[in-house]
Amino acid sequence: MSSSPHLILIGLMGSGKSSVGALCARQLKRVFIDTDETIVTNTKTSISELFDSGEESFRELERDAVAQACATITPAVIACGGGAVVDPMSRDLIQSSGTVAWLQADPEELERRIGDTTARPLLAGADPKQVLAKLALERDGLYEKAANFRVDTHGLTVTEVADAVIQEYTQCRA
Repeated sequence: MSSSPHLILIGLMGSGKSSVGALCARQLKRVFIDTDETIVTNTKTSISELFDSGEESFRELERDAVAQACATITPAVIACGGGAVVDPMSRDLIQSSGTVAWLQADPEELERRIGDTTARPLLAGADPKQVLAKLALERDGLYEKAANFRVDTHGLTVTEVADAVIQEYTQCRA
């Protein structure tokens, strides 16, 4: 386990990283960093527009945002973009910079939570459930490898997931 006290959330889009992360940060009295928001702030461009320049280019920006978040000296709660684990450098940074929680839900639940997919470049013009199932197949092994623990978020409220994450995080830190 890392000596850094960061709590880092990973998982597919719709798993709750941003909403759960914000709540965990409030409960732990920490700063909350969402790497997707960092990218948008740094580039003054939406994620969808950035993806139009190519996924590889976006992953470079994401790697920079993950590095910026992980370099924070003050203990933080960090929500990483769903694809951050795809990049080996980002995955290594995530693993070495804190305790990592994998938020997981099945594709049907993720699709329900996401709702309007127009702001989700990987889902644009596709069957969301099918894309989410494919992404889960591609990424679940990476999430599992990077995570210290997993929380199945299916059917849970944001508060219930945050409570489960904090409980597991506290046990990992003990």
